[in-house]
Amino acid sequence: MSSAPRPVEAPTSAPTPRDNPRRWLGLVFIGLAQLMIVLDITVVNIALPSAQQDLGISAGDRQWVITAYTLAFGSLLLLGGRIADYTGRKRAFLIGLIGFACASALGGAATGFTLLLAARALQGAFAALLAPAALSLLSVSFTESRERAKAFGVYGAIAAGGSAIGLLLGGLLTEYLDWRWCLYVNVPIAVIATCGWSVLPADRRATARTRLDLPGALLATSGLVAVVYGCSKAESDGWDSPLVMALLTSGVCLLVGFALFEARSPRPLLPLRVITDRTRASAYLAVALAVIGMFGMFLFLTYYMQVVKDYSAVLTGVAFLPLTAGVLVSAGGIASRLLPRVPPRALVVPGLLLAAVGTGWLIPLEADTSYATGVLPAEIIVGLGMGLVMAPAMNYATHGVRPEDSGVASAMANTSQQIGASIGTALLNTIAIDASTDYLADRRHTPDVLREALVEGFSTAYSVATVILAAAALVIAVLMNAPRPAPVGEARRQPAPHMG
Repeated sequence: MSSAPRPVEAPTSAPTPRDNPRRWLGLVFIGLAQLMIVLDITVVNIALPSAQQDLGISAGDRQWVITAYTLAFGSLLLLGGRIADYTGRKRAFLIGLIGFACASALGGAATGFTLLLAARALQGAFAALLAPAALSLLSVSFTESRERAKAFGVYGAIAAGGSAIGLLLGGLLTEYLDWRWCLYVNVPIAVIATCGWSVLPADRRATARTRLDLPGALLATSGLVAVVYGCSKAESDGWDSPLVMALLTSGVCLLVGFALFEARSPRPLLPLRVITDRTRASAYLAVALAVIGMFGMFLFLTYYMQVVKDYSAVLTGVAFLPLTAGVLVSAGGIASRLLPRVPPRALVVPGLLLAAVGTGWLIPLEADTSYATGVLPAEIIVGLGMGLVMAPAMNYATHGVRPEDSGVASAMANTSQQIGASIGTALLNTIAIDASTDYLADRRHTPDVLREALVEGFSTAYSVATVILAAAALVIAVLMNAPRPAPVGEARRQPAPHMG
């Protein structure tokens, strides 16, 4: 696998992104779009109990309000990334924003479970078009190493910290307005983001007629659907369920078939050169493994604070703010300064180790542990670690790709995050449930014992998350062999679109 893709010379007459100062304003609008996508992964979680009661959703069906979004989002990302490459990233960005806003408005106005479910699936589908378009626009807007580091520091902070902001926003909207505003809030965000249309890089028309790789799209989409859905079912049915095993097995087989088909396709949906580059492959792996620990932390700390500590939804959201602060300081302040000076693994590996220390801090957590000594330090440490991981990983996930592959390379970064979150949440939740069940086996089920059983399950899951993050640091240290970034001016040799 090659570690340094050969730069392609750009025509000398083509203006570079650096010639247009409006690219920083474009970053604001791209960041808003990414924030909207990340928010919707968690903002609805806190609103779900109210929505369930209002719409008469059964306990067995309520998980689909979350799963419908993640299933559509995770399975359609590769297709969305390639559509963005074919139709133009700027055009795909606008279509994704408008579609996401309309789907959110539909969900907020839902009068029944079926309509809400359809709206959430539509949100996921448009997010699968919007997310890779946003990341690829960022990639082509900032090519000089120092500016690229700052831009991806901001983007990485949003990607890692947006979920925590979603928990706070969901609590505030649900408690003081209505659960429907957890969906309506996307409409004004999307409207503001569309105002950045004029400052985004202009689309280049394809010089030749292109055809979408429909067989590859079918294989990739069905394989990802099977994997994401299988992980979702594992949370409720267990990993040894025949249905879960069948879904995961068929998903893996479909994805293997997809890889074999793409190797022979003249116009592949995912050119294998995108993922066989050692640096980019390591970046995708780092994202997937890092979010296992982070999403596990969100899940269990939410239950710990609301069920064990009896915090309100708003107070729970506020309690997550130190995690967001840690991400902002790390990604925007530390990683953005060091990215142009050090190899990426010099940031990603310490970041994963810091995240492992943070989840490890939560292992001895007890039901009566104070927030200040138990949760707060862990949040800050994990936040600092995740900022060091996400900023360089998102940067190098799209670094050095051909212009025609930037959308699908961006989609791979988002797919890695989605698959990692799905597998990690299902795996850690199953481990926690099993540990809690074992704890209750020989004890009376009093309220205090039930709380202790929950904490015992969380502690066991945090132990596994710590091992995963530490092992991820070792793997990335070996695989990610990219050298120190090229000096200023090197990136000018890469093609860059005219800024519109």
